[in-house]
Amino acid sequence: MLWLHDIARIIIITNTILAFYIVFHRRRSVSTTWAWLIILLVLPIIGLILYAFFGRGISQENIFAINKQHHLGLRNVQKAIAKAPKKISPSDTSNKGKIAINFFNKDGYSPVTKNNHVTLYSDGKEMFRDMIKDIKNAKETINVEFYTFYNDDIGNEILDLLIKKAQEGVQVRVIYDAWGSQGATKTWFDQLRNVGGQVLPFITSRNMITRYRINYHLHRKIVIIDGRISWTGGFNIGDQYLGRKKKFGYWRDSQVRIVGSASLLLQERFVMDWNASIQNDEQIITFNEMFFPDLDEHDITPGDVATQIISDGPDRYEPYMRNGMMRLMLLARKRLWIQTPYLIPDDAMFATWQTIASSGVDVRIMIPSIPDHPFIYRATQWYANELTRYGVKIYIYNNGFLHAKTTIIDDKYSTVGSMNQDYRSYDLNFEDIVVFYDKKFTQEMAETFKKDMESSTLLTKEMIANQGRYLRTLQSFSRMLSPIL
Repeated sequence: MLWLHDIARIIIITNTILAFYIVFHRRRSVSTTWAWLIILLVLPIIGLILYAFFGRGISQENIFAINKQHHLGLRNVQKAIAKAPKKISPSDTSNKGKIAINFFNKDGYSPVTKNNHVTLYSDGKEMFRDMIKDIKNAKETINVEFYTFYNDDIGNEILDLLIKKAQEGVQVRVIYDAWGSQGATKTWFDQLRNVGGQVLPFITSRNMITRYRINYHLHRKIVIIDGRISWTGGFNIGDQYLGRKKKFGYWRDSQVRIVGSASLLLQERFVMDWNASIQNDEQIITFNEMFFPDLDEHDITPGDVATQIISDGPDRYEPYMRNGMMRLMLLARKRLWIQTPYLIPDDAMFATWQTIASSGVDVRIMIPSIPDHPFIYRATQWYANELTRYGVKIYIYNNGFLHAKTTIIDDKYSTVGSMNQDYRSYDLNFEDIVVFYDKKFTQEMAETFKKDMESSTLLTKEMIANQGRYLRTLQSFSRMLSPIL
């Protein structure tokens, strides 16, 4: 039996050497490094397999395909900005937010547009009802981009509508994340392809197994109609987002409908993602006014919402969106209110919230009471407990599942988008958020938050003290692995 011991010793030594090489040869945060090192050392061989699929960086082929895309729509966005009324609305707070605006627009790709009409949705039935109306009224183009496009009742309803519009001669394109879209097979989407529609899995969804990278996902949720009307936020396409799944109950989310030149920037985001994901040159989208219409006076309304579209992904060297959000949050003087389904901040974001709360700002974070991923929820609980000790008020939403990703800063700034407050959104996913520099819209966001508080429980130190030893142990273990959850 000595040979078995020799083999085991060789495996352990080889695994240890490989673990240290694998983890330290790539630049990453200290917390992520330690999390992977623990996995690799505690689970010999299995840890290496897990790392091969989940731990390696996005492939250089994908990075090149994404980064080489051109910003086709900026020209017409700038035209729309120039045509917009010069009178500033009393509700406009963009001048006060110049520090954050300049950070987000440091490359010149995210200008603030002010000729936008914005509608906030928090209920799935109302959101899908109005989004379906917009799709039905489309005249030229419908572009759809979602992390989740389920093959279920609402998924089939929307797919059937897209098929009908394609048959009417409307150009229909769909990008989806294959990992997040259960049941949305090639055969299912072929129904749309067969009538002239085009469907692509996002570039990171293709060859996930052969390229050994399944940890990078398209998490954006975007719909653009005729280049003028757009939708984005937290809702995906699936029955659970309508509250039809018993596991989650009522689904509380946030989505915005934008009419105006900010839609051109979301259109540009879609086009860049599409061109990065194409499988042959015939599918490429080049500049054309059908996608980027030259907005005329009828599309521009005085005093509308100042809006900035931000997108980010692991193709960037820095966590651009996370850093920009920290800069925006640090403008808070009275309140910082956040909603997120996953509360797993990295050290930088945690320190930002701690600093803001210690400065006398009213910091409130709302999280769900229902777990959809056990380990992630236990890590969320750990951070909720810890933030409570630093004076942050944690509200636990009880009326179903909270999936909204929103931020409210004072009475001046607010955000809606796909970005969760967790490592995955900061570093791994392709996300988008919309920043609003507008008092009226921010007030509407605040009223919605207050209404949600009526269905929430404030986490107290007494509640934390009454958590059992097993639960606290599970929370601590989950938190230790949080950088790779």
